[in-house]
Amino acid sequence: MAKLKTSGIDRTFWALADPTRRGVLQRLMVEPGLSVSDLAGRFSLKLPGMTKHLDVLSDAGLITRTKTGRTVAVNLSAAPMREAMTWLNQYERFWAVSLDRLVALVEEDGEQ
Repeated sequence: MAKLKTSGIDRTFWALADPTRRGVLQRLMVEPGLSVSDLAGRFSLKLPGMTKHLDVLSDAGLITRTKTGRTVAVNLSAAPMREAMTWLNQYERFWAVSLDRLVALVEEDGEQ
């Protein structure tokens, strides 16, 4: 997995593009503080594979890792998603306006 030297929102979307990484974030939302080993087991991955996914999530600021002894606990840090949500919301407004126009056009056609 390549490391990106890009803006925060680009790293967020890059991290969210992978279904395994999205699954990790969902799992951490439900069960915060899981160890890297626990996460690897739940996703049927070996530790190096999970670590690579966690590195991408960490680079995007979406998780934090805390080492206690030999155990590394992983927690969700959802703050970087705010910028992505703000960007996506622009398109939600676009589609709402477009659908309103379509409804008006269909209703106008129905009256004729």
